[in-house]
Amino acid sequence: MRIIIAGAGEVGFHLAKLLTVEGHEIVVIDTDADKLQYIAQHLDVQTISGSSTSYSSLGQASVQKADLVIGVTNSEDANLTTCIIAKHLGAKKTVARINNMEFLQHREQLDLAQVGIDELISPASLAAREIKRLCKESALTDFIDFDKGKLSLIGIKVENESRITGKTIADCAHLNPDGNFIPVAILRNNETIIPRKDTRFFANDHAYFVANNEGLEQVLQAFEKQRIEIKNLMILGGTPVGYHAAKALSKKYRVKLVEPDKELCIELAEKLQDTLIINADGRNLDALEDENLSEMDAFIALTSNSETNIITSLVAKNHGVKKTIALVENIDYIHLSQSIGVDTLINKKLIAANFIFRYIRRGEVLSLTSLHGADVEVLEFEVTSSSKINSKALKSLDFPKSSVVGGVIRHGLGQIPDGNFVFEEKDHVVILSKMSCIHKVESYFR
Repeated sequence: MRIIIAGAGEVGFHLAKLLTVEGHEIVVIDTDADKLQYIAQHLDVQTISGSSTSYSSLGQASVQKADLVIGVTNSEDANLTTCIIAKHLGAKKTVARINNMEFLQHREQLDLAQVGIDELISPASLAAREIKRLCKESALTDFIDFDKGKLSLIGIKVENESRITGKTIADCAHLNPDGNFIPVAILRNNETIIPRKDTRFFANDHAYFVANNEGLEQVLQAFEKQRIEIKNLMILGGTPVGYHAAKALSKKYRVKLVEPDKELCIELAEKLQDTLIINADGRNLDALEDENLSEMDAFIALTSNSETNIITSLVAKNHGVKKTIALVENIDYIHLSQSIGVDTLINKKLIAANFIFRYIRRGEVLSLTSLHGADVEVLEFEVTSSSKINSKALKSLDFPKSSVVGGVIRHGLGQIPDGNFVFEEKDHVVILSKMSCIHKVESYFR
């Protein structure tokens, strides 16, 4: 595919990085020469210095041959205008990053496709959706379910005192006698490891498993983690992400939102009638303690300051809060969650880039999800009659060593396949793979 990316910021850079690995032909347009130079030094892409709303810049990018144009500059107006012009000049599809949620709320009435905008994405709303997913399990650092929980991919931190610390996967086989779960990845010191039988677990590892319903409980028992239902939740920051998170979470949890700006509190109170809005400075420990911080099951820091979010999350952790999530602006911070003690660090730009990447691949896979901080993708495929994998045993397939088949959903039942497992038509197969071999993995399902 020929893809034009308008915007060389963090979203544009990460998106270009994902797409070049896939072998797509990428053109990046931006007015910032330094950002373009950085991208050119790190990625094999074409760069064009100029405005993406300029006819000459789009002409230089051969927009009439573009399969997709993505507007991810910091200007919402520029993104929308870029998509409209690009579509009229011959681009097949367009995607625009926006901040104003009114466009999403009234997209049907606006009928934006008529003017040339095929898809809208809002980093704030996508981040809120990700936070809602992360709040499903307090004992886990990550949680993704497939087919309404028939299978789950779970992330869990290896503690110093854990009984599996220092042991190999083979040593721990007795904890999984019925084969209800399988380790699929380990994140260690910013390195993502696809585990084998002789791979050891070490303290501070983030270990990832695919499990069926019984296996989920067995993993928690193996790591001596207790499932605690989240009921009370505190959000720090009335930012757009904070607002959308509170709106989504208040349908299920008792939510307190702490915000120092009095006028913003009044505005939020009118919009979020199921959320308790607290006018206080969350950086003040006494203020958080007055709002019963230690009684919270989860603490989510979503201010516009990354350092505030990290520090207050650590304070919450020290007050016994089981689940902490912090929003950070710098993508490089994502890997720090493994070592500093916050359960999960999220970046809305990274989430937005990953969402666009999934949108591009939507026709080839049922679902595609990224793990925070890990260099892998989680894919769900359906086996068809023509799939190379159909009617074949797992052990007979030469799957890349940088990927692992985590589970299969067949007739509504989640299964963890062994080497003798034979794939059938209509099976839903969950695979964890490094980016470098996704194309090879896909070839088994064509």
